Amino acid sequence: MTRRTEWPDSPAEPGGDAGSGYGPTDASAAARSGRRSREGAGAGSGFGEGAGRRARSGTRSSGSPSSSRAERGEPRDPVEQARNICLRLLTGTPRTRKQLADALRKREIPDEAAEEVLARFEDVGLIDDAAFAGAWVESRHHGRGLARRALVRELRTKGVDSAVIDEAVGQLDPDQEEETARQLVARKLRSTRGLDRDKRLRRLAGMLARKGYGEGMALRVVRQALEEEGEDTEGLDEPF
Repeated sequence: MTRRTEWPDSPAEPGGDAGSGYGPTDASAAARSGRRSREGAGAGSGFGEGAGRRARSGTRSSGSPSSSRAERGEPRDPVEQARNICLRLLTGTPRTRKQLADALRKREIPDEAAEEVLARFEDVGLIDDAAFAGAWVESRHHGRGLARRALVRELRTKGVDSAVIDEAVGQLDPDQEEETARQLVARKLRSTRGLDRDKRLRRLAGMLARKGYGEGMALRVVRQALEEEGEDTEGLDEPF
């Protein structure tokens, strides 16, 4: 809570409290009188220092959530609250409509106010699930080597519509996807040297499976990599 400071109308005179009517002697007498009054009340009425603390605590706890928000400088209008929340969440990080809607629901913004703000943000391009999905596919495929299956799972968890997801992952060319799988295996291959062939196969193929590559592509890519190292790949045509 912001403490309000009362500024005196004129500078204090030496030896006195400006605007209070007390000189040094009067102020001391008033202070002594105030102490005696407080001590007497504490002894006879149960309203001593501890009671004072309880009274202050009760005053603080009685404030409503809306008054607390007002004291922090937050707007009371739910539309304005929703707008501020969305702007904060979008700063530096694109988000889907569902992610923002979930955040507003968590903050107990009324549905009508949330819908108004989300629709407005879509109109002006601050929310664009199609652009989000396209950028996500590009970044996660080239940065983490994720294949279509993994990308679809991730975008679904973020609330992107199925048609939008299909369009986004459709930008991945099958040849490009397989080339990325080869690069992943090539980086991992050295760490499997010294293991028996079947264990190498399981480790490399399992790594590709976790990144969303299909069984057929994973087996083909791993087999070719092992053959290039001189491994006997006879019998590796069976699904792993």
